[in-house]
Amino acid sequence: MQLLQTPPVAAARLSPSATEVNLPGIHPHTTPASPSAMSDATTFPEDAKTTRIYAGKLFDSEARILLPNRLITIAVDSGLILSVDVYKLGDVPSEKSEDVIDLSDTTVFPGLVDTHVHFFLHSYSETTWDDQLTKESLAERTVRATVHAKRTLMAGFTSVRDLGTEGAFDADIALRKCLSGPNALIPGPRYFCASKAIIATGSYGPKSSLYPSQDGIDGVTGAEIVDGEVECLKAVRRQIGAGADWIKIYADYRVRSRMADVAPGLAGTAITTFNKKELQVMIDEATSRGVKVAIHAADWGRIRGLAVNTIEHGAESIPPYPETATRSEIVDLWRRYELRNRHTTWVPTLAVMYNSGAARWARASSTFRAALEAGYDNIACGGDTGAFAHGENALELQLMEKLGAPWQKVLSWATLGGWKSIRPRTWEGREGEIRLARVASLSEDPRQVGDNEVAFGIIKRGFVADIVATTGDLEKDFPGAVSKDKITFVMKGGRVYKHEGRPVADY
Repeated sequence: MQLLQTPPVAAARLSPSATEVNLPGIHPHTTPASPSAMSDATTFPEDAKTTRIYAGKLFDSEARILLPNRLITIAVDSGLILSVDVYKLGDVPSEKSEDVIDLSDTTVFPGLVDTHVHFFLHSYSETTWDDQLTKESLAERTVRATVHAKRTLMAGFTSVRDLGTEGAFDADIALRKCLSGPNALIPGPRYFCASKAIIATGSYGPKSSLYPSQDGIDGVTGAEIVDGEVECLKAVRRQIGAGADWIKIYADYRVRSRMADVAPGLAGTAITTFNKKELQVMIDEATSRGVKVAIHAADWGRIRGLAVNTIEHGAESIPPYPETATRSEIVDLWRRYELRNRHTTWVPTLAVMYNSGAARWARASSTFRAALEAGYDNIACGGDTGAFAHGENALELQLMEKLGAPWQKVLSWATLGGWKSIRPRTWEGREGEIRLARVASLSEDPRQVGDNEVAFGIIKRGFVADIVATTGDLEKDFPGAVSKDKITFVMKGGRVYKHEGRPVADY
């Protein structure tokens, strides 16, 4: 995503990452599973390897409450959670053991999910979007992406959805392979990708200064350019065939950016890119092939009536209202312009708006506050991370809480809500209900279904063990508790990547 303004990140700077160390006691050995863990898992061998985590507090992302003294038992071979039980204070082993992780002085919650990142971009305060696309080689951008993946994981984000390589072609497909499986080449989060995104002619960058009517520079375009129903259809088929988890479409953009010299307001205005028939054919084709669709839209009114899975941004969807407006007036305004499709998840990307100037932040924050006043709850956390620094992903959660969202909702949106948002279409509808009902039987083993098909986002039997811990206080200081310097433990798929605040040096 391009921005008109690129100020430095406004979030507080956090301490540098700790030096990597080799830590003993992280790779569990064989121990009998507890009776409670085995009670409804008749096929699980009694002598199988397990890891036990003693959590001082555990956040239930479904009930949205904190639970004290929970023992989490995990199968080492599959990385699935076997049980969550209550323990007494005296039950925590006093001696270190290879199969026990003592987090009794921390608060544990599911791995965080950032539903809108760009691993092939880095902060615009370092290098502008145009220069990244036109002056950094594909090799450099790919190496940077691997660094971004690790920073994201160390910040407690165990799953992300990358919504466009922004000129790095389909390099995200290969990156996904390197991040996946039990023997991943590099550390990073579970990675859902959308390849190149889709845009109409003349609508996106980078744009040539010498040839204003030319799309792209030296063959590099920020997204795949198509026009007409046939080209739209081909693009969706091509990207799905290449291996994309998602299809991303720009429904509007700053199409008239070339007017900045004489009409800056017009240059910064989002305008419709595709007509309804073009949008419909892309959505229908993706749906028919079992792939979800993410829509970039400053105003979701432009795609009203279309069955999309997520809306990105949406800051201009609700008309501005004065600070003196009453709750009743705000709710009435929301009801006139609200996102009406209950199956569409809204990803507000507050973090990128916060770094895009006062005017954009004012619109984004007022729209989000209106949603809160109206009780809108189908929200996921995605900051458009990449426009600002990777590893600072928690800024989205911090801003949501700052604008008035209860921290319990925010943390649920960033965990279970994140999974519901980015999970494959095979988890939806009646098929998904049947599948979810079988999770407790340990049916969703990543060795069979694959990394991106597993269930995550809640610490519950049958879900994959994506688990993080904070030394902060969620109730008294939520922004601090989710900041990267307070995340002292990270587990993805049952494997520990960070312990006692330091990365586990397996790479």
